[in-house]
Amino acid sequence: MAQYQCNTCGAEAEQEQGAAECCPLCAAGNVVNPKLQAAETAKANDAFRAQAPLGGHPVYQGRVVATRGVSAEGPEFVTRALLETAAFDNFTEDNDPYGDHSMGAVQVFGKIVWWKLDLYDADYRYGADEPLDHKNTRRVLTLLLPSEY
Repeated sequence: MAQYQCNTCGAEAEQEQGAAECCPLCAAGNVVNPKLQAAETAKANDAFRAQAPLGGHPVYQGRVVATRGVSAEGPEFVTRALLETAAFDNFTEDNDPYGDHSMGAVQVFGKIVWWKLDLYDADYRYGADEPLDHKNTRRVLTLLLPSEY
């Protein structure tokens, strides 16, 4: 059995075999398998993070921002935080409950830095309608201190 979720109305359903073609509740064709979507999003998030220190990824577009607290630590701190974030791969059930690799924590010069990846539309105004539509999805990688959350 595979679980599917409608991105239009939020309804969830299980199907024995094959992919669901439409939502049984609202008949929308915007139905996804949440586990497969999370796995694909994780791959894209990992690729984006890995390329962030090098100026960006050619397919997964977005930007990196640092909060005032992180920026106040100086350029060397920010650079090291970005490098540590790019290399992060210690995902567990506790720190990655959705399996999409969208948040983590690294240690930089003895301080904890959190990082968070959010997915937006191409104009950075709203959340991404289709996270796997890489032409219209933008990633924002935010570096922040726990005290700023």
